[in-house]
Amino acid sequence: MEKLLHVGLDVGSTTVKIVIMDENLNTIYTDYQRHFSDTKNTVCNVLTDLAEKYEDYEFTIALTGSGAMSAANFLDLPFIQEVVSCKRAVEKYIPQTDVVIELGGEDAKIIYFDKSIEQRMNGTCAGGTGAFIDQMASLLHTDPTGLNELAKNHKMIYPIASRCGVFAKTDVQPLLNEGASKEDIAASIFQAVVNQTISGLACGRPIRGNVAFLGGPLNYLSELRNRFIETLKLEGDAIIIPEKAHLLVAKGAALDSVESSHAITSQKLKSKIEMLRSSHDDTSHPLLPLFSIDEEYKEFKERHDKETVKKGDLKTYEGDCFVGIDAGSTTTKLTVIDSEGTLLYSLYGSNEGNPLQSVIQMLKKLYAEKPEKAIIRYSGVTGYGEKLIQTALNVDLNEIETIAHYTAAKQFMPNVTSIVDIGGQDMKYIRMKNGAIDNIMLNEACSSGCGSFIETFAKSLNLSIEEFVNSALEARRPVDLGSRCTVFMNSKIKQAQKEGYSVGDISAGLSYSVIKNAIQKVMKVRDVKTLGAHIVVQGGTFYNDAVLRAFELIVGRNVVRPDIAGLMGAYGVALLAKEQYEANLDMEYVSTLSQPEDLDKLKIDISHVRCNGCENHCLLTINKFSNGSRYISGNRCEKGAGNVGEHKNLPNVMKYKYERIFGYIPLDEKDATRGTIGIPRVLNMYEDYPFWFTFLTNLGFRVVLSEKSNRKTYEKGMESMPSESVCFPAKLSHGHIIGLIKQGIKTIFYPCMPYSRKEYEKADNHYNCPIVISYSEVLKNNVEELKENNIKFLNPFLPFDCKKLAETIMELPEFAEYNFTKKELLAAAKKAEEEYQKFKQDIRDKGEETLEYMNKNNLKINKLSTMSVVKQSIITAVCIALCVVLPMAFHSIPQAGMIYCPMHIPVLICGIICAPQYAIICGIAGALLSSVLTGMPPAATLPSMLVELTCYALISSLLMKFVHTKKSAVDLYISLIGALLIGRVIAGVVKALIFARGEITITAWATSYFVTCLPGIIMQIILIPVIYASLVKANLIPSRYVYSEE
Repeated sequence: MEKLLHVGLDVGSTTVKIVIMDENLNTIYTDYQRHFSDTKNTVCNVLTDLAEKYEDYEFTIALTGSGAMSAANFLDLPFIQEVVSCKRAVEKYIPQTDVVIELGGEDAKIIYFDKSIEQRMNGTCAGGTGAFIDQMASLLHTDPTGLNELAKNHKMIYPIASRCGVFAKTDVQPLLNEGASKEDIAASIFQAVVNQTISGLACGRPIRGNVAFLGGPLNYLSELRNRFIETLKLEGDAIIIPEKAHLLVAKGAALDSVESSHAITSQKLKSKIEMLRSSHDDTSHPLLPLFSIDEEYKEFKERHDKETVKKGDLKTYEGDCFVGIDAGSTTTKLTVIDSEGTLLYSLYGSNEGNPLQSVIQMLKKLYAEKPEKAIIRYSGVTGYGEKLIQTALNVDLNEIETIAHYTAAKQFMPNVTSIVDIGGQDMKYIRMKNGAIDNIMLNEACSSGCGSFIETFAKSLNLSIEEFVNSALEARRPVDLGSRCTVFMNSKIKQAQKEGYSVGDISAGLSYSVIKNAIQKVMKVRDVKTLGAHIVVQGGTFYNDAVLRAFELIVGRNVVRPDIAGLMGAYGVALLAKEQYEANLDMEYVSTLSQPEDLDKLKIDISHVRCNGCENHCLLTINKFSNGSRYISGNRCEKGAGNVGEHKNLPNVMKYKYERIFGYIPLDEKDATRGTIGIPRVLNMYEDYPFWFTFLTNLGFRVVLSEKSNRKTYEKGMESMPSESVCFPAKLSHGHIIGLIKQGIKTIFYPCMPYSRKEYEKADNHYNCPIVISYSEVLKNNVEELKENNIKFLNPFLPFDCKKLAETIMELPEFAEYNFTKKELLAAAKKAEEEYQKFKQDIRDKGEETLEYMNKNNLKINKLSTMSVVKQSIITAVCIALCVVLPMAFHSIPQAGMIYCPMHIPVLICGIICAPQYAIICGIAGALLSSVLTGMPPAATLPSMLVELTCYALISSLLMKFVHTKKSAVDLYISLIGALLIGRVIAGVVKALIFARGEITITAWATSYFVTCLPGIIMQIILIPVIYASLVKANLIPSRYVYSEE
């Protein structure tokens, strides 16, 4: 008989592990390989190596792992469930184990070893797995090993989400942008994995006893293990780290194979391998190709090649220019435009995890190529790191991304109805209505569909993005991959590869998936017709022709993709910088943007401190720059940023409400005839506390409240949370219950409340949310500390109605020991309801008082909106033309000029809408042009008419500039009536002193300027506000005020 070897093969979500044991069960060979989504061929190669290396042996082989079942079927070899293999290995090698925590490439497991084995495994989300760690490492431009080395030198932990890669990136990217150290971020990422594993998988069952750490990430990443050990408070022998922990499940499979009655020779194994290589399993359905024929692609390319921005050459340019910077999530973009919006210069590159340094390098490059006569008049910045970069580099303007992207889109399509932006890790959908932003949607729950998603997959297949896209355009059978989580889509891809789909088919399928995800999960569009007829797509991902084509096919219409799709944020903020410069009316202004010598000298000192402004104690990251400025991040309010200033005594409604709710003083223990009772500060008990405190206090209880919620409150209750998908306030309640127990409270009151009060008479119902109704039942059954400490947990179903409340409590056995009387219960309930209504009224009164204070002290900034030079020039030209046309229209009416003063209307409109210099031009040019072309006014009266019209125009414009009542209509009427009165006075004085010296009396002046033209004055007072309001409504001119809270 030939020698016998026992083989265990663990085919995981990202790797293949093999363990070979001799007849004495000694491990003689191991291997560990990444399969890069090509599971079948990797398994074949590993088994071929086995057959060739041990050609003279026979083998018993068992396969296990998430990717092994299909291979086991084709090889006709035993498949062992992963949990069974793990159990076998644990019992043999580490029998003292109570709990196993295993992290794999795409899966995470907790296995409890008790009388029966229980396994908890991730289901719909791969957050907190090895693939998640890979994603986070790439964000820091390192690998998992590098992340581990960084974490060794951490000083603090930041809260980072781990439910999804996009959530984590949303937390990590701002930390990077704000100067947090990579060491701290690395450790925080590992802590996020720990929190996700414990709260998401333990699901209410505590992790106690001896804990073994298995799987690749926990084997290779010591700092990840340390975060688990610290969080679970493990010590000494309770920490089990098996040698080569990542191979333990494969060892279990090898042990299982021993029981196989059938051993196979190397030759037979080779024949089975060939069968596996040629296998084909068809369960997917192909989609339509992106392009059916070559002519379709040709038309597509020609159409999109037309959407170009006008370009110039900065190297030969002379004159004013404007810089726009977009500090994106993964890339940095810079543009330079001239006064006409021509793109003179652009740069696009990865921010390498350090957006500030990326911008500095781009500015240095710009300055090196910019000629001396090209003067940067104004600069703007948008994106994730806008405030940091504005502070560090003295950028003139900062603007939010959506406004920048909308401004750029308008340049290509003024009547745009929808803007879809897909960037490196974020997606935005901006819906327009009547020329204004109607709605904005961002990706919040899933990262599948962003640029980094496609890039990651291309890398996993060892292809460049260009190769990946080209293969998609030529694909004939795009595979339907759905629009699931980035990590789980790997499973679909593996399946598609096994079924014989080409890389091109998978690439095209991914393009469809990106768009399906954008439309279904981000835009939440049910009917694509709601996108309108004018759609602009932008963001670097849309440079991918396959994604663009998939979008057009799915929405069923052609869209506009600008040739600068990836630069639209930078281009938009450059346009906004230009508009702001023109609106400031200071043509000599030069941008404050840091010069080359300033960039070379710039140094950053980063420090961390806890803010003591309130109970949150925010962890602040303070960036101090050598230019004297500083930028503070991590603060949740203005106190952390030091922006309290003169408004320290402003009304604080939230603080008042909090103190009003929880400011009650409990009875002394000696006065509490019925003892002490605890109330958790959670869910409905939070807002209803005044009722329950009053009720229980009047019944003779000393009421003790749980702590104010904080991060540690959440961590206290992590192990007892039975659901990862329940809302965060409900999760917090676990920690509050444990907090009360740790305070020594033996009785806790947290009733189930099916109904709330009916706040409005016409309300259809007053049901509480399902979580609020009965979450105390969940706590009762999952918080083990309640049983361990013999806590009396009172959670009956109770009503709010005083009479029914008293009757219900009288009937409930859990309250029998307190010997309540119905009379005292009813009296306590009535007092509680009175106190609750008083509390509600106090809050309303405080709100009214605050609103009155705000109005009295003008606590709203009313920023005057501005218009570009081009728009003001156009309006002035139209008003000058009306100065010619309107007198001609009124010419058929006798004495129309004297009675209706038609030329006054366009002059006053120009003054009210435009800056003073434009108003003066209109007043002078309008009268001159009308006199030359129509003879009205006649040459004899032209000089006095010039003075009169110029006065109306200038005074109305100056009044609009300096009168700020915070109400547009009031400003308008003051300016209009003021201009009509003051203008007539000045015009009369000038006429009496210069043009008709000694010929005009007060009576004649009043008759001429007021009585005769009274119909015209009335017409102007009525008509001009209507015209102004109509122009605003039609978005031809901006609203006078843009409101933002101070």
